[in-house]
Amino acid sequence: MPSASLPLICFGILLSLSCSSLAFQATITPRATRPSAEPQPVLRSDSSLVVIPTHVTTAAGSSVTSLSRENFRVVEDNVEQPIVHFDKDDAPVSVGLLFDKSGSMKDKMQKAAEAVTAFFKTANSEDEFFLVEFSDRAKVVVPFTPDSGILFNWIARTKPFGMTSLLDAIHLSLAQMKKARHFRKAVVIVSDGGDNWSRHSAREVRNALLESDVQLYAMGIFDPNYSKEREAETRNGPALLDELARQTGGRNYRVDDLNDLPSISAKIGNDLRNEYLLGYYTAATRDGKYHRVKVDLSVPHDMPALRTYYRNGYYALSQ
Repeated sequence: MPSASLPLICFGILLSLSCSSLAFQATITPRATRPSAEPQPVLRSDSSLVVIPTHVTTAAGSSVTSLSRENFRVVEDNVEQPIVHFDKDDAPVSVGLLFDKSGSMKDKMQKAAEAVTAFFKTANSEDEFFLVEFSDRAKVVVPFTPDSGILFNWIARTKPFGMTSLLDAIHLSLAQMKKARHFRKAVVIVSDGGDNWSRHSAREVRNALLESDVQLYAMGIFDPNYSKEREAETRNGPALLDELARQTGGRNYRVDDLNDLPSISAKIGNDLRNEYLLGYYTAATRDGKYHRVKVDLSVPHDMPALRTYYRNGYYALSQ
């Protein structure tokens, strides 16, 4: 069972898309929120509650939503932890969208816009969103808002140009996510290449992700017929997104056909809506150290092989 992971709160979606000549506006109606069976846990600075978002799928990638608390076992630093909170309902999410508006996205704008629409259709009415655009530099162009239509209409007016500062965009999004209102957090990337212009290094971004409570999802549109000038970034881009997504418990979906972009975007949205939240109280409060976490499944033998995606550790608060 592959596992990508870390506990503490939530997840990260970074959506790096781009739109150029889309001069239309969209009204996107979110789904109604399903009532949660248990109160939503709130992590405060003095709380010892650790919550691990865990996504379970079949080998084919379909979400498994029929498991109960008894099917999970959580271990921190080789010590099993009693699960005191178990939730699998559609709680509100704070979502950051990373939109790649570099020049190479010029011919991908239409499908990128359709992907944004498909993703927002999976949202519920209590979600909040922000938008980061990046090319030569990364910038928060729409701060947190419950109105996803504002983000879409901004994307529809975007003109692609310049280089790709992907790592800077991720770093900026993690800072913006500190203003999130919701317990669950997510950031989604749609980009057609690796990084070629950032000030922040891959190591800095990896460390920032380890210290955050955000899962990262990505849609990588990598063209196999890349130019010689883009060889290094296009070759390294998929590996970078794979690593960062796995580290946070998210997933990187490689887009081989632009026509698949909207359906993959919708799948990411549904992945976020079908996570289990496993909570336990840790004895490691305020020691400031990194603690490894493992989630095991105990299911009937007649069930198909299952895969789990979760963060494999977290940094405790320090004194």
